[in-house]
Amino acid sequence: MSRAIQNAKLMRRATYAAVVVAVTLICIKSAAFYLTGSVAMLGTLMDSLLDGAASLLNLVAVRHSLTPADDDHRFGHGKAEALAGLGQSIFIFASAGYIVFEAISRILHPSPVDNSTVGIVVTVVAILVTLVLVAFQRHVVAQTNSLAIEADSTHYRGDLLMNLSVIAALVLSGVFGIYWADPLFGIAIAVLIGISATRIVLGSYNQLMDRELSEGERERITAIALSHPEVIDIHDLRTRTSGARCFIQFHLELDRSISLMKAHRISDDVEARIMEVFENAEVIIHQDPAGLEEVTHLERI
Repeated sequence: MSRAIQNAKLMRRATYAAVVVAVTLICIKSAAFYLTGSVAMLGTLMDSLLDGAASLLNLVAVRHSLTPADDDHRFGHGKAEALAGLGQSIFIFASAGYIVFEAISRILHPSPVDNSTVGIVVTVVAILVTLVLVAFQRHVVAQTNSLAIEADSTHYRGDLLMNLSVIAALVLSGVFGIYWADPLFGIAIAVLIGISATRIVLGSYNQLMDRELSEGERERITAIALSHPEVIDIHDLRTRTSGARCFIQFHLELDRSISLMKAHRISDDVEARIMEVFENAEVIIHQDPAGLEEVTHLERI
């Protein structure tokens, strides 16, 4: 089985797992919020609702992004993941605003948290379930470099912190009677949600705008190309990402006296070396006679 097929299966399994976990957490947190009335619990419930919506969106986006390139989409459908990320961020910012509104209302009109023990038990269960999912998602991201799965994993990693905050809020409010702790933790959760959404927006924007790979990755590509003994230099290196794939193209400078067949073989060798490191890459190489750039510049002058 090829690496691409394995990655596709991993990404699909990750989306299914996220949806199942989200539905489970929504059910138990809804019951806990009904019994406790905690704003912090409301915050983590809203986040789980958004996680569920985002996970469903990711499921559709990942399936679409894995669709092979066709006549109308020669570079594939990978940017569907980035579009899904932008869609998620809108809902996330909206939920953060709603949580802040509810928290301010509770600060102005304090009320006790009921059945805090139930809320604590439910939150501990949520932490354990989320830990398992995050571990699986991190494995999938490491194998596939999927932006959609990374965005989903970011949500659930944030959930771990939020759930710990909920436990603290329930203990302080329900056990010690410090009623203002619950809405303050709710606001803190809203801030964390907003930060996560901002990161998703930036990652999606960079991918949609064809931002270059990091400087370190570009230097690595250059070093791999120059490691071939018959490569003199490279120029016009351009890179971008689309979903789990990245696209790399550059001009390869070779001895001007060699045959076209030999230049082609060298180019294929360099391409293979790069794809050993960047497994999900599509590499396009143009061969140039060494010194052509300088000659062309002089002719223009």
